[in-house]
Amino acid sequence: MSAAVNVLVVGVGPHALLNHLPALAAAQDTGLAGTLTGVDLLHAAPAVEYGTPGRPRRMPVVTVEPFPASRRALPGGVRRVLDGVVERERIGAVVVATEPSVHLPYALWAMERDLPVLLDKPLTVHPGASTDPAAAMAIADDFDTLLAAYRAACRRDPRMVVSVLSQRRWHPAFRRVRELIGEVAEATNCPVTSVQSSHGDGQWRLPDELVELGYHGFDRGYGKAAHSGYHHFDTVPWWLAGGERPGKEIDEIEVHAACTRPADFLAQLTVADHERLLPGFADRNPYTGEDLDRLTAGFGEVDVFLNVAYRSRGRVMALGSHSLAHTTFSQRGSLHPVPGGLYKGNGRIGQETHIVQQGPFQALHLHVLQTLHGDQDGTDRLAAGGADHIELHVLRNDQLRPDWQRHRRLGFTDLAQGSGEGAVLPTQRSARTCAVTEFLSYLAGRTPRALLASDLADHRRPARLMAAAYLSMGRRWADGGRPAAPVVLDFRPTAPAERAGRLVAALGAAR
Repeated sequence: MSAAVNVLVVGVGPHALLNHLPALAAAQDTGLAGTLTGVDLLHAAPAVEYGTPGRPRRMPVVTVEPFPASRRALPGGVRRVLDGVVERERIGAVVVATEPSVHLPYALWAMERDLPVLLDKPLTVHPGASTDPAAAMAIADDFDTLLAAYRAACRRDPRMVVSVLSQRRWHPAFRRVRELIGEVAEATNCPVTSVQSSHGDGQWRLPDELVELGYHGFDRGYGKAAHSGYHHFDTVPWWLAGGERPGKEIDEIEVHAACTRPADFLAQLTVADHERLLPGFADRNPYTGEDLDRLTAGFGEVDVFLNVAYRSRGRVMALGSHSLAHTTFSQRGSLHPVPGGLYKGNGRIGQETHIVQQGPFQALHLHVLQTLHGDQDGTDRLAAGGADHIELHVLRNDQLRPDWQRHRRLGFTDLAQGSGEGAVLPTQRSARTCAVTEFLSYLAGRTPRALLASDLADHRRPARLMAAAYLSMGRRWADGGRPAAPVVLDFRPTAPAERAGRLVAALGAAR
């Protein structure tokens, strides 16, 4: 067994503070993680506090200069700083939790040094992805670059690993859905035939905030699909793969996207509407509607809806509708956001629904309602649906198979895995903790590679689905807003060249 590994956390903004550091603190408590060192831009504090109220901790933060997102390799000055930290702190693993447009150079730097990586989602994104087809397609190309670097690192060190923190792969409810799909596919030879998925996070960003608040904003030419869309881009193909059968493997997707941008939101709720609804907004807001239209031109998507055909050998195996929206039910009622901006809290209420149909044999309805929201003072209170509201309805054709149960409803307790302190709860926080724990447990020699849930090599499909969504948005923008032809992309889990390479290697071994 290996000793606890010292971890470099690249990017210590609100996202890492909320999602990564609590899980890393838990790993320190169990002996999987050693010291933590943060890296952030020049404005960052020299240290950040994390941990639990009963056991606060401080993580030193090393600062680096910002660099353009167009760079595919880290600048020399940034590399020298990071190399020095790795040597001085004896770093054994890297967590990449930066703004996603710079994921690629940080991940490549770590892999070049044979440092295992826990890579946040999305894998990458490019400024202007929703308006520039070339920037959209670069998302797919980036995966190929990352995978090539990963393969090279694995040849140097077979223990090398890059895990993608797409936490729904560890979430007990989402895993249960995949298991149920597999059961019925095995019994009937029927794949998933349609999926309706939606996610809304109840963000109400006021007109002046569209321009002035950049964190998880729209000013870089991308939005909702990059903010949280990757969860769906990953989850749905992962479920579909659970139902694939010989001769019915998905090899192509056809995607059409429609989106709203800040200008559309400002037509839905105008500056005048905000002035009427929120006393004091008129005094605070320096922008007219015309100003905002000009300032937000070319901004990224606020909401995006996708229609997808998942095909095998020219035939549609499954149809998908994927609805990703910031503009949904919210509990924000205040003019001023709480400290930390609009990333979390401020009345944001998550709503997530998936309806999976498996021919005439099975329907699965998964409903997840976030039940807590941040009040103006930063505290949480019950909002909707009851505490920890999650339920999975399983419907099966018991006329065909009398041994099947026609309807089951699985709630929070039914979906939890294990009991006591080691229980995996059906919550996003618990799933994220599992992701971090599995990564570190593999490095400690306690978890075999075969059991890793989210290896980078398994993320070609979500990367291509995300690229296709942005490519569809970009083509429509480039054509003046008129509907563009659907995007068609190869959707095999491994690229044709890689499949050929594996075949050649296998034939060579056979000889």
